[in-house]
Amino acid sequence: MLDPRKLSQRRRRRTRHQIRKVSGGKMRLSVFRSNKNIYAQVIDDGGGCTLAAASTLDQELRSNLKTGADIEAAKQVGALIAKRAKAVGATRLVFDRGGYLYHGRVKALADAARENGLKF
Repeated sequence: MLDPRKLSQRRRRRTRHQIRKVSGGKMRLSVFRSNKNIYAQVIDDGGGCTLAAASTLDQELRSNLKTGADIEAAKQVGALIAKRAKAVGATRLVFDRGGYLYHGRVKALADAARENGLKF
């Protein structure tokens, strides 16, 4: 039996492999969630660089949030990453859930990003 970290890495690798197959060169919106915060990045795999990033640790959001580990925080991060992605010209993306279930905070972030103009 593999330990939980190895299983998580396997899920993440499998998800990224599927994304690369269907992305067609689009940038990806990658999500990472920890027990205390949630992070989102717009990554250009072709150029190998991060174009935009947002998290619950940003000064803009930190003062408005009770905690960084709930659905409300994820919605605000989703809105902020959408604003920053549109500023660099990235509106058509591929969503990379990073091995997490599309549920709860991950789903809230994705829905907020869609509501604010991103398409994936």
